[in-house]
Amino acid sequence: MLSARNLFQEILDEDESFRLFCSIAASGESQGGWENGRIAALVPESQRALAPKIARHGADEDKHGRIFNALLRKRGLQPAEVPHETDYTMLLEKHGIGLAHEQLGREEPLSERDIITYLAHSRVTEQRASEQMTLLCKYFADHPDLGRAVKMISNDEDNHLAYCHEELLRLARCGHGRTIQRILRECALTEIRVYRDVSLAVMDHMGRILGWPRAKAALLAAGIHAVYAYERLVGWRRMVSLAPPERRDALGGPATQAHEFA
Repeated sequence: MLSARNLFQEILDEDESFRLFCSIAASGESQGGWENGRIAALVPESQRALAPKIARHGADEDKHGRIFNALLRKRGLQPAEVPHETDYTMLLEKHGIGLAHEQLGREEPLSERDIITYLAHSRVTEQRASEQMTLLCKYFADHPDLGRAVKMISNDEDNHLAYCHEELLRLARCGHGRTIQRILRECALTEIRVYRDVSLAVMDHMGRILGWPRAKAALLAAGIHAVYAYERLVGWRRMVSLAPPERRDALGGPATQAHEFA
């Protein structure tokens, strides 16, 4: 039976597919850590109170990258080279979403508009991350190797999403509401397209590693296209709504450590 649980289990059970899965995840998290670290260093004076929270966000992302690399080491595996077509973070940047690495590499302070762009981009991508980790927790919270990792990362992603809601609502109250909604919509529509393309690329690589028959690969590809069609029609709206989060000041403290994964 083809189900999300069985699909994930198949990928996790085979060393090469597990290696690729963890390598893609670790690379994306590490890139996110660098981006948030640079944004924290370049926050404009008008938003300096945000800097510790952005730095905490970056520290969490760095921690997630270390966790995925630790899972590889635990199985005696080395990180794999991440295929360009599976690099979600860099493909989003290529399509103009978020702040460009070239800009973040300079020492020029960001503008308030840049901070809005960063938060809107994060609100969209953290929605995706939160949903993905919730799904992994559903299936693998009790897994002897993955359980602690997915629960810790899932909790962090929920914190990141809450933080984005809270800060974007604060900025909306300061008169940036229309700008925020426009950027959120642009980000969401681009993200769902990039997510579709990356999902197809990842499944193509996994299919070749695991020797999937053409019928299975075609069925999975059709499912990915169906999800995209739904998201393009109405599903993107969940990524642009803003509501006061249940978790207040979710990034107001220090980042939790991951010593048990070392």
